Amino acid sequence: MSELVTGDAVVLGLRPAKLPSRALAIAIDLAVVLTVFMLVSIGLAVATVSLDEAARAAVAVGAFLLVLVGGPIAVETLSHGRSLGKLACGLRVVRDDGGPIRFRHALVRGAMGMVELLGTFGVVACVSSSVSERGRRLGDVFAGTLVVRERVPAGRGLAVPPPPPWLVGRFTQLDLSAVPDELWLAVRQYLTRMHQLDAAVGWSIAERLSADLVACTGTPAPQGVPAAAYLAAVVNERQTRDVRRVVAASDGGAQLYTPTGHPQQGLGVRDARPTGSYAPTGTHSTAPAGTHGPGEPVGPAGAGPSSAAGPTGPADSTGSVDPAGPGGSGAPATKGFAPPA
Repeated sequence: MSELVTGDAVVLGLRPAKLPSRALAIAIDLAVVLTVFMLVSIGLAVATVSLDEAARAAVAVGAFLLVLVGGPIAVETLSHGRSLGKLACGLRVVRDDGGPIRFRHALVRGAMGMVELLGTFGVVACVSSSVSERGRRLGDVFAGTLVVRERVPAGRGLAVPPPPPWLVGRFTQLDLSAVPDELWLAVRQYLTRMHQLDAAVGWSIAERLSADLVACTGTPAPQGVPAAAYLAAVVNERQTRDVRRVVAASDGGAQLYTPTGHPQQGLGVRDARPTGSYAPTGTHSTAPAGTHGPGEPVGPAGAGPSSAAGPTGPADSTGSVDPAGPGGSGAPATKGFAPPA
């Protein structure tokens, strides 16, 4: 695990790619580039047969620079660090701070690659990558980049902590379609490592991520809800929707998720519905006979959930959760979050 530290004192959980995987990715890229170069050279040789020697030499040099140098630079720039070889090996080029590379990074890497890979047949690149702690070649050092592994075994990943029970099901109608994958990744990394951060640093990061999430969804965060709890609840809502989509896709008669709060037919999980009012200290009603699940009374068919005596708190997608904690002790059931004062 690479200990890359950003300006906010956040340790990025990146796994640098070592020499074997990088060598395989480079070999695939070189095979593709050389094949394209040979095809282009044959085509240009046929097209320039009527030209003199100087013109044919100039065309050959231009094809060399355009295909062998400009091609990899263009691919890495447009794909944000994922060439064909890196995509096949599960690798990606990122900046030292973990962000996506830009044209200037790809240009420096491509220019140094002519010397490291083509000029010395990869000897310099192999030596520099072997002695580097993070497997960087000279092009990475000068460009300020790092090749990391994108595909990590699932068993090594850190689980995202669940949201507080008093926030479960609160954001069922939130529009998450405009939230980019980069923001989801940043929120996930923060939630899995927030207990390792300094309190002040963690609070500032949570506030910033929460503001970015609010800007993407267009809905302000609830008043009095901590930023970390808000992020965990929104991530949990997205995971719940993903589960519903997968289950619905595997069941031919199931309906896709709709953010109306009505239960779907044929799904193996229950829909989390928002209640009429936010009550973190309320209790769930006892389920009478014929209920659909624990603490969820069901009315006549097609009429939706029926009302029951007493206030009802928000329900989780896999069952109701007592906001008062296990056994009604009054302590929050999720460590690291607390209900608003």
